[in-house]
Amino acid sequence: MVVFPLLALFFFTSLMDDGLPTDMPVGIVDLDNTSTSRSLVRRLDAFQSSQVVARYPSVAEARQAIQDNEIYAFLYIPKGTTEALLSSRRPKISYYYNLASIMSGALLMKDLKTISNLGSAAVGQATMRAKGYTPEQIQAFLQPIRIDLHQIANPWTNYNLYLSTVFVPGVMMLFMFLISAYSLGMELKFDRGKEWIAKADGNIIVAILGKYLPQALVFLTLICFYEFYIYQVLHFPHVGGWGSIVLLALLEVFASIGFGVFAFGLMPSLRMSMSICSLWAVLSFSLAGSAFPVMGMDTPIQALSWLFPLRHYYMLYQITVFNGFPLVDAWFHLVALIAFTLLPWFVIRKIKNAMLTYVYIP
Repeated sequence: MVVFPLLALFFFTSLMDDGLPTDMPVGIVDLDNTSTSRSLVRRLDAFQSSQVVARYPSVAEARQAIQDNEIYAFLYIPKGTTEALLSSRRPKISYYYNLASIMSGALLMKDLKTISNLGSAAVGQATMRAKGYTPEQIQAFLQPIRIDLHQIANPWTNYNLYLSTVFVPGVMMLFMFLISAYSLGMELKFDRGKEWIAKADGNIIVAILGKYLPQALVFLTLICFYEFYIYQVLHFPHVGGWGSIVLLALLEVFASIGFGVFAFGLMPSLRMSMSICSLWAVLSFSLAGSAFPVMGMDTPIQALSWLFPLRHYYMLYQITVFNGFPLVDAWFHLVALIAFTLLPWFVIRKIKNAMLTYVYIP
């Protein structure tokens, strides 16, 4: 309940401490070997994400280097590129990148595409300058549309802000699911169910509250430490303020415990209920929408995503804490987490019956 959530907290936040991958290895196949091609290579090496680590005499060797995981991408400049550029014959240069790792592949593709555009733009700029065009005319021709980009809430493109804020709560939800089902399963396994119900004077509601309130306090303490660590120590942005953060922490804990109790009520078995909780928690990471947008998934998968507490937690965080929009904009996700909290009400009689009459089968 304490050690593994803390390990997950420090592991994920330190794993992406730099915020964005830098100096990822890139190879070069420069068969032209002119001052223009070497200039392109130097510009590519100057980018934050890319670092030219090797040069290869052929595309086949560079491709083999990607397959051996020595580089993530390479730029291919064929012989005669500069000559064709100067004579406006539109030469082709190629770049290859490995999307087995989505983040590195996407970032390097952006750098390689930029370099490809810069090559033609540099020659075009020199040609138009020789013809007497003004800098304004050259700029209008080379870049008729200029994008004025403002990234809301995360202008640094810090992946730690995007991923740790869903991975860490997701892992904590996993532990809360499992421990909630485990607590009831152990009463059944060691035949303590009747004694547990008797101590609550036969009132299953009192028994459930007595068992899970101490656990909720422990998990709330962990969640509060997590919130303090990322917002006060690591200085993650939180436009929505502390009111939304505290509300989200409460909903996360009680919704997770509620789902764990509900899973045991559906399957009053230690093994089966913990299996359900494990499956639901692992699927949550894929269906939360942090790594791949839910709107891009197939329609049945989009509908299925509503059944996972982490999805609603993530949407509430994105809307109210990360972007600072009012809570009314996320009312559906708020209601969904409250519904997960109340799920045990539908199986509470079955849990009492299991404790009083079921015989544990390994």
